[in-house]
Parts: sequence; C-alpha cells; structure tokens
Amino acid sequence: MTLLFIQATDTAHKLIDTAKHAGQQLAALPQEDLRFGDLLIKGGWVMIPIGILAVLGLVIFFERYFTIRKASTNESNLMMQVRSSIVSGNLESAIAICRNSNTPLGRMLQKGLLRIGRPIKDIEGAIENVGKLEVSKLEKNIGILGIVAGIAPMFGFLGTIAGVIKIFYDISKTDNISMGVISGGLYVKMVTSAAGLFVGIVAYVCYHILNMMVDKVILRLETDAIEFIDLLEEPSK
Repeated sequence: MTLLFIQATDTAHKLIDTAKHAGQQLAALPQEDLRFGDLLIKGGWVMIPIGILAVLGLVIFFERYFTIRKASTNESNLMMQVRSSIVSGNLESAIAICRNSNTPLGRMLQKGLLRIGRPIKDIEGAIENVGKLEVSKLEKNIGILGIVAGIAPMFGFLGTIAGVIKIFYDISKTDNISMGVISGGLYVKMVTSAAGLFVGIVAYVCYHILNMMVDKVILRLETDAIEFIDLLEEPSK
C-alpha cells in the first residue's frame, strides 16, 4: 500500500513538472502583436470605399470650415464705414467699401446701396436674394458629409456580412468548425464595421459643426441687414 502511494506521488510530481515545462514553452513563444495597419489591410476590399469616404469627408470639412470661418469674421468695422459714408452722403464711397470687402455682408450691402432711390421693399428684397445666394454658397457640399455619415457604417456592415459568408463557405468546404477558423476570420471582418462606424461618427459630428457655423453666419447677416435697412430709413423719420 505504501509502495503504491509512493508511485502515485511520483507520477503526480512528474505530471506537474510536465505541465510547468509546457507552460514555460508556451510563454516563451513570441506573441504576435495586433498592428493597426495589418488590421486595415486584412479588412478586405470594403476598406477601400470606407477610406475614400474618410478622405472625402475630411477634405470637405476643412475646405468648408475655413470658408465659413472667413465669412463669419466680425464685420462691425465694415458697417461703421458704410454708415459713415451714407450719413455724409458719399454713396459711391460706401459702394466701393462694400465691393473691396469681398465678403457676403459686403455683397449684400452693395446690392442694397445700388437700389437706393427705390422703395424700401425693393431694397429689402434685393438684399434678401443676395443673402440667400451667399448662404447657398456657404452650404455647398455640406450635404455630402451627411451622405458620408449615412453610408460609411453601411459599408462597414456589408464588410462584416461578407466576412461571415466567407467563413461559413470555408467551413462547408473544409468541414472544419474549430474556434480558430471562426473567430480568426470574424474578428478581422469586424474591423470593417468599426472603421465604418468611426468614419460615420466623425462625418456626422463634422456635418453638424458646419451647420452650426452656417447658422451663426445667417444670424449675423440678418442682424446686419436689418441695421442697414434701419439706417436707410433714418432720414425719412
């Protein structure tokens, strides 16, 4: 009985030593790093349209951002110069100031100054029409950001579905349903969903940032237009 116990103890110690040795060998194996660039490449062909949408969205955002920012600069100095010229009766000087400003407000005021002598309603209508045209210029291509925000996640989902279809197709051909085959292919294809969602979220945020900037410009233009009309009506009061 004692001999059997000793033999069992020796066997247990050998198994423990073997397990430790195997664990040390596994720990000594080089760990494969998960590189961002490799994931993008393994995402497949769907990453190409997602990348194109990302570049398109960034180009539109920065181009519109600087354009709208330039249009939203404070034009109080312009209004002061126009007011001074009108009060002094120098209409040509006021028109020249507006023309040289090369801003949406300057073009609106210039159109109004060229209509002086006509009824106030005609002047208001001319300023309003120019204002609509200037706002339309500021909103150019902003809608494309909304489209990017909508379709980028769809491309990501399409890539994931394509990856799942491929996984099940490989299983049907090889009759291998190991977790390595399933999870290995699936996590790579999930990259397309993550990329699509990321591009969509960024495009969505950029879209609303530009719209808020345009709204501020519109409010300022409307305020300055009202001030200009009030200025023209002052002598008749």
